[in-house]
Parts: sequence; C-alpha cells; structure tokens
Amino acid sequence: MKNKISLIGVPMDLGQSRRGVDMGPSALRYAGAIERLQNLKYAIDDLGDIAINRPDTIMNDGSKLKNLEQVIAANETLAKMVDAEIQKDRFPLILGGDHSIAIGSLAGISKHYKNLGVIWYDAHGDLNTSETSPSGNIHGMPLAASLGLGHERLTNLYNYAPKVKPENIVIIGARSLDPGERDLIREKGIKVYTMHEIDRMGMSQVMEETIQYLKENTDAVHLSMDLDGLDPTEAPGVGTPVLGGMTYRESHLAMEMLADSDLITSLEVVEVNPILDEKNKTATLAVGLMGSLFGEKLK
Repeated sequence: MKNKISLIGVPMDLGQSRRGVDMGPSALRYAGAIERLQNLKYAIDDLGDIAINRPDTIMNDGSKLKNLEQVIAANETLAKMVDAEIQKDRFPLILGGDHSIAIGSLAGISKHYKNLGVIWYDAHGDLNTSETSPSGNIHGMPLAASLGLGHERLTNLYNYAPKVKPENIVIIGARSLDPGERDLIREKGIKVYTMHEIDRMGMSQVMEETIQYLKENTDAVHLSMDLDGLDPTEAPGVGTPVLGGMTYRESHLAMEMLADSDLITSLEVVEVNPILDEKNKTATLAVGLMGSLFGEKLK
C-alpha cells in the first residue's frame, strides 16, 4: 500500500432514516484510527470532515429517494476530494457516515483505472434502485448507482457512468437481499459470497478465491467495509444490524489476507453509529480491522 494516506470524514446520515451514523467519523478518530496507522509508519493527512447540508425535514423529490439533493452534493464534494488525493499519489481512506457515500468514493476513484475492482464487505447488496427499494433510502443504492443503474443524477455523478463493471465486484457477507437485488445479481452475474458460503467454505477459501478473481480482472481494488457485515453481537453500533454475520476473527483474517495480497488501493469504513453502540465498541473493532488491513502483525 502507498505510505501516504489521506483521511476524509463524511458525517452523512441522510442516506437512511436512523440518526447517529453521522457521528461515525468522530467515533473512528476517537477510537484511535490515526494513531493506529501512524504506529504502522503511515503518514496520515487528516483532511477533516465534509460539510453536510442538512435539510429541516426529510426531503422527497417524488422519485421515492430521500434527501436526494443533499446526498448528491456531499458525494460530489467527496468525489472531487478523492480524485485530487489520488492525483497526488495518496491512498484515500474515507470514514462514514452511511453507505450512500460510496457513490462519491467510487466516482472519484474509478476515473483513474480501466478496471476498478470492488470488495463490498456488507450484510446487504446495496443494489436497489428507486424502483426496487422498499424504503427510498439511498444508502441501499450505491452499488447499483455505481453500476449505472437507477436515478440518472446518482448514476452520472461526477459526469460519467458506470464507475464499475459487474464482473469486477465481489460481495462478501451478504445475508439480507431484497428481491430486486437478487434478480440483479443473477442478471449481471455478480460474484457473491453469502454467509452460507462463508460458513461452508470458511473465510480463508472465500478470501483466496476473491483475491485470485480480482487479481485476474482488475488494475486496482477498492474495499467498501460496512460494519453491519459483522454480527451485531460483536458490532452492535450499526444502523441496520442483521443477525448471523461474520465474526471479529473471520474479519481479521479477511483483512490480513488482503494485506498480504497488496491489492487494496482505497478504503471506506461506513455505518458506524455510536448512539447505538456500547462504549464505542464498534468503532474500536473497525480500527482494529483497519490495523490488520494496513499490515499489523502479531510477530
């Protein structure tokens, strides 16, 4: 990994309806994210938090998408910042915030590569559009939007589409998929390791296959890590918990294997909600996983 890291906080909670996830960047910093990486000899430039224009009430533009204007504005700002940091040959580390911020992350990153790979470490597929979403929450749509599917203003954010190809995506940890998402996964041939596969195969084989698959097809890999991918008994401070998730140890193994692969070129950590947490347990867990991803070893 690049030795120079640019940290960008995105205190966004408008992509969903539950407050608190906007405190995620602060919780992750408080849990020692910067110090952890500095101890691993990375040079960190903390660019602070993007300002979020908060509406007085939840807005709906008639397309069933909540807070569309505010989500677009924040993601455009994020895309520009990420783009600029990559141009400086720095590693973008984005702290959320809800998962709608991945629209901006991928928009800023993908323009630099011909075949960007994406690991979506998440209980959810986030492959909904306004037509398939049960809620209208944009945090359930970023992967679809990045594929060029959904509302035109989301798909064309940063003036190009798509940002990623379906054959360059691997979803790990899925256990809550809406019917429209399942149809899309089958239609596009997206590679998904559900909890069934992880239980049956083991995390080691899942990650070996993922790494080999992306090595063959991509020229860079973005890791989008949603903390609800882990089981809520271990990561309680998330907005949309789903029982039966990945364990702390399985997740550390996944991060350690990704560190050894030297594939990851950008990272976002999302959906940490300290209001729902226990003594910042989830943010602390997330920082530990970041340590493993960036090369922390026991010996």
